[in-house]
Amino acid sequence: MSTSQELIDDKLTFRPANEATWEELQAVFGTSDAGQCHCQRFKAPGWIWQTTTDAERAASLREQTNCDNPDARTTSGIVAYLDDEPVGWCSAEPRTAYPKYFGRTRVPWAGRNEDKEDDTVWVVSCLVTRVGYRRRGVTYGLARATIDFARDRGARALEAYPMMPQAGKEVTWGELHVGSYSVFEEAGFTEVSHPTLRRYVMRIDF
Repeated sequence: MSTSQELIDDKLTFRPANEATWEELQAVFGTSDAGQCHCQRFKAPGWIWQTTTDAERAASLREQTNCDNPDARTTSGIVAYLDDEPVGWCSAEPRTAYPKYFGRTRVPWAGRNEDKEDDTVWVVSCLVTRVGYRRRGVTYGLARATIDFARDRGARALEAYPMMPQAGKEVTWGELHVGSYSVFEEAGFTEVSHPTLRRYVMRIDF
């Protein structure tokens, strides 16, 4: 984490996304990076950029989060706030919500003998920090907050699939929407496997 700005990790508060407004979530996503995907990369059928429009992806996210509906029984993540200003988003859902997550070019499943369709295993698939608040510890706080969020909703385990750059190479911010290894290590996740050069599987069993 950068020390050039005040770290705000310990000043954050969190709400289930259904208790946030759609306008707040849009402010976090912005108009680039995650704001074009709307957390649909591993959900949308076919090639996301050809089979869906921006409006369709946004509508899907709004439906999945149940924003503006505090009485909703389900939601798909949490929103981080600093002094009531929305500054971050983290998705957390049953693994079965992401039918396109596993495969040769994403997270290889080879070597795992558990049921891929077990919906009591939850996944942290995306962390987004609002422009202007990045490199200040928001993702660290979000990763920790997902633990109680998933456990309180019946998860048996929580997984993440972070990236770690190879020595001398960088991972772009866009690639790091899955989070970095250190974020989940600090939150208490344990490394399960290292299926590709940069990809790790990390997990907490409740």
